[in-house]
Formats: sequence, structure tokens, C-alpha cells
Amino acid sequence: MTQTQAGLVVAAYGRHCLVESADGQRRICHPRGKKSQSVVGDHVLWQATGDEGTIERVVERRNLLYRQDEIRTKSFAANLDLVIMLLAADPEWSESQLTRALIAAEAQHIPVLIVLNKSDLSDLFERAWVRLAPYRRMGHTVLPLCLNAEHTQGLGALLDHLRGKNSLVLGPSGVGKSSLVNRLVPDAQAQTGEISRALNSGKHTTTSTTWYWVGEGRHTGLIDSPGFQAFGLHHIEPMQLAHLMPDFLDTLGHCKFYNCTHLHEPGCAVQAQVGVDAGDGLGPAISENRYRLYRELFTELSQTRY
Repeated sequence: MTQTQAGLVVAAYGRHCLVESADGQRRICHPRGKKSQSVVGDHVLWQATGDEGTIERVVERRNLLYRQDEIRTKSFAANLDLVIMLLAADPEWSESQLTRALIAAEAQHIPVLIVLNKSDLSDLFERAWVRLAPYRRMGHTVLPLCLNAEHTQGLGALLDHLRGKNSLVLGPSGVGKSSLVNRLVPDAQAQTGEISRALNSGKHTTTSTTWYWVGEGRHTGLIDSPGFQAFGLHHIEPMQLAHLMPDFLDTLGHCKFYNCTHLHEPGCAVQAQVGVDAGDGLGPAISENRYRLYRELFTELSQTRY
């Protein structure tokens, strides 16, 4: 009887995926029967069946991120040490998308590093940097970055944060995510082509999540998930939401009612802090925009309960 081997899922599409074994070899694997499909970052036990393999078991995950569309919520990356949110001075980024991503990571206890690219666009960059003040205030590290040929800034600092970790890099179109991935992984395009041919999925692989190794030794993993995912938050209870927003934490437990939704109740400590200057030069304790996003998400999550 063929023994099972340990492997790492490095790409996935449909019901099949690409699994890397301990010796660095990769092969297509399929789930056995109707077991739930694997996601990139999963550690699995697989069994060889000719040139391909069968996934016998997915090892228990440390964490799991979801994405969603209008129809369903679906898992897409697991066992992360860090999420890199890549934004840029131009185009303007969506605070709603950023907030959703931060909440999704917080719910899974995954640290987030915010990286603001295109620091050479001085005026636009300064405006974007100011917009990120609430996030710096709530404890998120924000790194400046520039990747153009004439002026490179921040790449070394970013590498210091990545080293020895498995990181997921996310960002909307036009922020320089492809440039960053290609800078960190010079043969990324070649690897993507190989994965495409292996999975026989052609153009579809360009929308799949893919694992790359940064540098030698396979110690630093980088997961690229093209496009800015609409994060799946439907597994989060509405009353849990405030606990996943760091700028709300200091006020929680001080409301008049223990089951306060922070929407309309009298004596709400959260509402009392909205727009109030924190005195640290970074603006209000809870910005009006962040509170508006909280209300919108609370309503959305309440509607998905039924």
C-alpha cells in the first residue's frame, strides 16, 4: 500500500490543486471523493497515483481567509503569518475594502502590514498618508514604498517584515502589486506559466491564488491573490464586529447597556468617542468614516443571519 506524504498546496483551481512535496517537486492532486477542497497554504497528506496524487487529509489549519461574491462565500488561503495590504497614492483606495480586509484578518488573528506605494507622487502620497492616520493610530504599521526604476524606497524594510513568514499580498488594480511580486520573486511569471500548464487551466490561472518562494531555502512564502478580494465576513456575528475594530476596543465595556449595538442606544461609549480628538496628532479616537463603515457592516451582517 502506498504511504501518504506531507505536502503544501501552492496553487488551486476548481477541484484540483498543485501540491509541493518536501523535496520541492510539484504535482497535480485531486480530493478523494467529495471531501472539501484544499486552499493555497494548506498542509496536506497526499498519496501518489501514477504521475498525479490524491489528497487524503487536510491538516488542521491555523487560520483561514474567505472571499465572497454575490452568490457565495469561499475559502481561499490558509496558515498565514502576515497579510500585506498594498495600497498606492494613485489610484485612490477604498476604505471600505481596506476595513473588510482588516476585519477578516483580525477575526483569524493574522497581523496586517499596510504598505503605501508610489511615494514619488509627493502630493498624492501625502494625502493618502494622512488618510491612513486612523490606522496608524490603532497600531497598524504603515510602510512607504516606491518601486519605479529611478527611485526605489522601502523594499528592504518590507523584506525585513516578510523574512521567515508566509505572507498574503493583496491590493486593488493599479497599485503596483505585479511589480512588487516580480521584484520579490524574479521568476514569478515563469512559475505562473508552469502552474498554468500543470493545472491545464489556461487563462483561468491568472485569477487563482498562487504561492511563491522568496529567495533561497524555501523559508519565506509569498501568496499572490490577484485583484482586491471582497472578503467573506458572513461567518462573523454582528455583535462580534466591534471587537474586531481596534479603534473601538478602548470604549467597549463602558456602555450603559451590556448588549449595546453601538448604533442607537443612549449612554453608548462608542458613539460618544466618534469624532473626538484623541490628542495624539493622529485625529479622532474613532473617525466618523470608520463609524459609518461599522454601521454599514453591522447592518449587512445582520441581514445575512437569515
